[in-house]
Amino acid sequence: MVAPTGELLVSAAAPTADPSDPATPATLATAPGADGLGRTLGSGPGLRDLLPPELAAVDDPREVAPADARDLTRQLLRRLAALEEGTKEYSYVRTTLVELNLSLVRFAIRRFDAHREPKEDLLQVGAVGLIKAIDRFDPSLGVEFTTFAMPTVLGEIRRHFRDTTWAVHVPRRLQELRITLARAQERLSQRLDRAPTVAELAEHLSLTPDEVVEGLTAANGHTAGSLDGGGPDGGDAPGPLGGQLGADDHGLALVEDLVALKPLIAALPERERRILSMRFCEDLTQSQIGARLGLSQMHVSRLLARTLGQLRDGLEDV
Repeated sequence: MVAPTGELLVSAAAPTADPSDPATPATLATAPGADGLGRTLGSGPGLRDLLPPELAAVDDPREVAPADARDLTRQLLRRLAALEEGTKEYSYVRTTLVELNLSLVRFAIRRFDAHREPKEDLLQVGAVGLIKAIDRFDPSLGVEFTTFAMPTVLGEIRRHFRDTTWAVHVPRRLQELRITLARAQERLSQRLDRAPTVAELAEHLSLTPDEVVEGLTAANGHTAGSLDGGGPDGGDAPGPLGGQLGADDHGLALVEDLVALKPLIAALPERERRILSMRFCEDLTQSQIGARLGLSQMHVSRLLARTLGQLRDGLEDV
């Protein structure tokens, strides 16, 4: 189960509490915003004294205008690079950077509107990518933060789709081939005004027909239907799909054995064939068989054991 985004941000970017500092419990508090995102707030006088000047007048980074957010991000990234990791000021600046730039994550997940993945899950995954971008960013290189962060956020979301949204695990090569085939099918369908064949897809992508078939087969593992759901629309067999699945027929093995036994039984003497018929077809006991044939129960038992042994040896030689 995916954790709420607010909990993610608090656990990943919240200030580190110092148990030896008696003012710590009164200094930091986490309050949820209107959109469920965590917000690290100063609830005591000690934290405001630790804040950099850029944050002194900021009550909620989510309400900062985009242009001001870019300028403030640059200043805070330079400040973060100069701070010691693990301090209260470092954690507060890092948390504020996350909240200032969550709009990048929301912009990134718009590219995945066609997917049925919940937006809150994508927002959380994108927030992880944003936190990684903040931790890895080097202000001294002169690169704009959004230029660096956007590929990191998108890569984290794509990794989420690759690793967690497939119903059946398939190799990454086949996952990428599925996407390539889907795009090729769309282009060729528009050009040919019909669905392309495997040979046409193979020629278009410079692949072998076997590779195309493998990619199309792997695409079936992306989603899975429920066996409790109904059959296809208009099908002749209503009811859940699970009720239409076949099962192993254990009688098939018995048929094979009977076919193999037929010539072996035909080669037995008449008395042994009659004993087998009365024992296994009429379900008579050994005493009843002996009474019919004028034999003792012990004699019938020995004859049955010998006959079954011959048949067993004959089956092993087949």
